[in-house]
Amino acid sequence: MRERVLLWLSRLWRRPGIRISAFGAAALLVALIAPLLDQSLPEWMVERFSRDAVLPILNILASSMLAVTTFSLGIMVQAFRSAAGQATPRVYRILMQDMTTLNVMSVFVGAFLFSLASIVMFRAKLYGESAAVIVFAMTMVCIVMIVVAILRWIAHLSQLGSLHHTLTAVETAARQPLESLAKTPNLGARPAKNAPPAPDDASVLMSPVTGFVQYISLGELNGQLADGDATLWVTTPPGSWVLKGTPLGYVHGDCDLDTLLENFTLGDERTVEQDARFGLVILSEVASRALSPGVNDPGTAIDVIHRIERILWQLGTEMCAEDRDTTPLYDRVIIGTVTAGDLLHDGYDSLMEDGGNRFDVMAQMLKAANRLSKSDWRDLAHSAESTRASALRIIERRIDDPEHLAMLKEKANGA
Repeated sequence: MRERVLLWLSRLWRRPGIRISAFGAAALLVALIAPLLDQSLPEWMVERFSRDAVLPILNILASSMLAVTTFSLGIMVQAFRSAAGQATPRVYRILMQDMTTLNVMSVFVGAFLFSLASIVMFRAKLYGESAAVIVFAMTMVCIVMIVVAILRWIAHLSQLGSLHHTLTAVETAARQPLESLAKTPNLGARPAKNAPPAPDDASVLMSPVTGFVQYISLGELNGQLADGDATLWVTTPPGSWVLKGTPLGYVHGDCDLDTLLENFTLGDERTVEQDARFGLVILSEVASRALSPGVNDPGTAIDVIHRIERILWQLGTEMCAEDRDTTPLYDRVIIGTVTAGDLLHDGYDSLMEDGGNRFDVMAQMLKAANRLSKSDWRDLAHSAESTRASALRIIERRIDDPEHLAMLKEKANGA
């Protein structure tokens, strides 16, 4: 339960409404506790920073921050929708978790609520004369935060909604589960290829709903299995689509199935929290859209080829690290391994089919496959060779120009 609570809190904190509301609530709290901090202020400060000095500033903040917040929200939504339209709808959820945008909007809303609450407190005569000193100091801090937020917002607006910003956000999101995959193979569970198959008398763990497997709380799941001296074969790793009443896995041992099901988080959409393949799928979708006749932007497809290559090369380096520990953390759970072939398939197969008739795209595709075939991670090297062979078959089928065909075959041979 603890892992699911942390997951739930993490998701809430990345939601714009919750994050902005939290900053706003903190600002209101600051305004409400101001009267409690004015007990030992010197007389000269009370005379210098009176309510007449603070109220005009608060009025300016309240009116300006409301306008700035409304304008910024409109810009944010428009930019994110534009990015989703030119890339793929799957990027919208990733962009909505952009920390710079959320922090800036939180500062704007917090400043508005602080100034508005302070004005109300003054007008209701809930603030004494000495409280104005505290409010003035807090207002100065608020102004500094607003200036910093505006400077960050101006710099961020220059790229917000652009395809480069979108691809960078997706690439960053794709890296995180792959880095976890390198550090903790199979999410810490035992790999299915090195484990015996589930026995015939194993109990079936049925999915309670239809949806994607988004997250598996493996630590708590392993503890529950250990209590019942049981083993679980997970047949639907994160990213899998399951129907209600179909198997999530098979359990051998004495365990309450309903309790085990509480460790599976299912939803209507795939997420990148534990799904190592989803980020590459999104990048591939962006490239496919760029290669559509209505867009015809091979440069974006080539950019995606290089980004996927960079991600996989880094993963290969981490997979071969000398200090990498492959000891399973959760020996009661058995789960399938995400292979390099799976990742190359997700990243490149659709892209090659959509760009198979373009010399420039396939030339870069072959170069990327050649470079990845030199990876120290043997699984990646062998899978890259298979990808190169697939690319050649597509080229021979789709490209009619003999000269281009010959040049691409030379590139496939490393020329």
